[in-house]
Amino acid sequence: MIQRILLCAGLCALGLAPHAVASSDRPWLPPAVEQVMARYKVPGTALSVYVREIGRDEPVVSYNATVPRSPASTIKVVTTYAALEMLGPAYTWRTRAYASGPVRGQVLEGNLVIEGGGDPFMTADRWWGFVAGLRQAGIARVTGDVLIDNGYFAPQGDDRGVFDNQPYRSYNVLPDALLVNFQTATFSLVPDLAAGLARVSVNPAPANLIVENSVRLLESGCRRGAGGVSIAMPDGPSGNRIALSGDYASGCGPLSFTRAIMRAPDFAYGTFRTLWQQSGGQIDGGWRVGAVPPGAELLYTHDSLSLAEVIRLVNKYSSNSMARALLLTLGAEKSGRPGTTAGGRQAIVEFLASRGIEVPELVLENGSGLSRVERISAQGLADVLTEAWRSQYMPEFAASLPLSATDGTLRKRFRAPEMQGRLRMKTGTLEGVSALAGYVNAASGRTYVAAIVLNHPGVENGPGEQVQTALIEWIFGR
Repeated sequence: MIQRILLCAGLCALGLAPHAVASSDRPWLPPAVEQVMARYKVPGTALSVYVREIGRDEPVVSYNATVPRSPASTIKVVTTYAALEMLGPAYTWRTRAYASGPVRGQVLEGNLVIEGGGDPFMTADRWWGFVAGLRQAGIARVTGDVLIDNGYFAPQGDDRGVFDNQPYRSYNVLPDALLVNFQTATFSLVPDLAAGLARVSVNPAPANLIVENSVRLLESGCRRGAGGVSIAMPDGPSGNRIALSGDYASGCGPLSFTRAIMRAPDFAYGTFRTLWQQSGGQIDGGWRVGAVPPGAELLYTHDSLSLAEVIRLVNKYSSNSMARALLLTLGAEKSGRPGTTAGGRQAIVEFLASRGIEVPELVLENGSGLSRVERISAQGLADVLTEAWRSQYMPEFAASLPLSATDGTLRKRFRAPEMQGRLRMKTGTLEGVSALAGYVNAASGRTYVAAIVLNHPGVENGPGEQVQTALIEWIFGR
């Protein structure tokens, strides 16, 4: 059975999916959709569509609806809805600090242990809040080391470039139980004509990051722009050195770029040490990865945003690392720590079965859609969305989806005045994949659940959105 599903999934990714149709399928599409397909020479075998009015059983459109396809980021609706139901909207992650020695006055005579609880949104600002809270707990100096306990999640490796060989892109950052600021720093080059230098600053700035700046400042107008600056990490993407070189024209003004860097524990420690020292604190020792020792005293607990707030960030801005953290959290909560992707997948499969949602074609890898393995059908997506509509947590889930012409990944789409804010839909885009799934509040006042998935070379470069627009406008006019 698994082999058959994976074989079909592979064919679908190439746009060669067979017409494996359900009894409700019919070879019909709205004429406007067919015209767009013909214009861009996209074959019908590459498209799956399922549209159903909320409250009715029979679909309005069911076209290749049960064919397993690569959904890209639309799979996040499955991950986020399952997490919302299993954990509840008020669920929070906790980052804790422990003392492994006595505290006398404001001096911790021993090691400070920071235990990551899997917080998916520990931004630099929130990390500063953790530091401030610990300082307010009465700690000013640590005589020993800083221990990083990231054992709540199973190790995910250090190869951020495994998907597309782009290890410095933040969308490729791997989840970690103590992931700070998405392991991402912004580097700013500012011309200093008086000194004849291009000065560099880093935010947030890990204390253990070495920045080698050999950029030459040229007193000239801006013709080449950033093209004259070269950025490299001599020790590899997980190393602690970044090297800047090349020429930069003073007329170009400040230049900023963002990179995912280092390893998660290195980055967490380095930024913690910087913020700790900026707050007036002192650390005598170094750092290492280690578990919270028995008998350690809890000093401070920092709560994350609520799950309801987190899934809004996941779906509206399509955060891959946050979605992956949700899957690992489900694994930890349902199967015990360390949370694993296998445990998270099993939790979602069992949850769907408990709700009577039959998705036999579902193949989950990491729950984010940044995958060439994940598969689901258009009807499977629609069935999950329909069940979510009936949920007691429907308001929280619906509020997490991008709003047409308003926010998130739909901010610039469906901008006709009458459609603004009336679509709540998750987008999905990969090379060869364009997908859209969610809810349409039509002009008639009726609400439809819709899923559109295209797997075909080049659809991510415009044709996919054109097909989606034609279908959604047709649904909206019903």
